[in-house]
Amino acid sequence: MNPNKSEIEPFSRNQILILMAVTAIILLIVAKIWQKIGAVGVLAVDFTLQAVLQGTILAIAIILASSLIYRFWAGYRRSADTYLEMILTPLLWFDLPWLGLLPGMSEELLFRGVILPSLGLNLTAVIISSLIFGILHLGSLEQWPYVVWATLVGFALGYVALVTGNLLVPAIAHILTNFLSSCLWKAGFNRRSKSI
Repeated sequence: MNPNKSEIEPFSRNQILILMAVTAIILLIVAKIWQKIGAVGVLAVDFTLQAVLQGTILAIAIILASSLIYRFWAGYRRSADTYLEMILTPLLWFDLPWLGLLPGMSEELLFRGVILPSLGLNLTAVIISSLIFGILHLGSLEQWPYVVWATLVGFALGYVALVTGNLLVPAIAHILTNFLSSCLWKAGFNRRSKSI
C-alpha cells in the first residue's frame, strides 16, 4: 500500500459536481437560517472597479503564498495534492469555473457575509469565522496542514471583508483563487501524468 495515497475511494465527475452543488445549497440555507434566527444583516455587496481589483490582487497574493508553502512545506504539499487529486482529477477543464463559483459564493455568503457580522464584525469575529472555515476543510486527520492553510486564507478573506466592508472583495478573491489554483494544479498534474 502506498502511504502517500488516500484510502478514500475516488469520486466520479458527476459525484463531485453534485457534491459541490449540494454543499453550496446547504451553505446558502444555513446562511439564510442564521440570518433569520440571528436577525443579522448580510455584509454589503458594492460592485465597484476598486472591489474587483482588490479581490483580484488578494487572489493573486493567496495563490503566490500557496505556491511558496507548497514548495517548502512537504506536509502541506501532500495534503493539498491528496485533496486536489481527489476533487480535480475527475473534473474536466470546463467544470473548473463551477469549482470557483459554487464554493466561493456560498462560503463567502455564510462565513464573511453572515457569520462575521453576527459575531460582531471585529477582529475576534474574523478569527472565529476563520477557524470554523478551516475546520470545514478537514477531510481527515492527515489533512491538518490543508486545514491550517484554509484557516489562514479564511483570516485573509475575513480581514479584507472587515476592512473594506464589502463582501464582493473576498468573494472575488475566493472565486478566482479556487478557479486559478485548480487550473494551475490540473495543468501540473497533466504534465506529471504524461512524464510518467
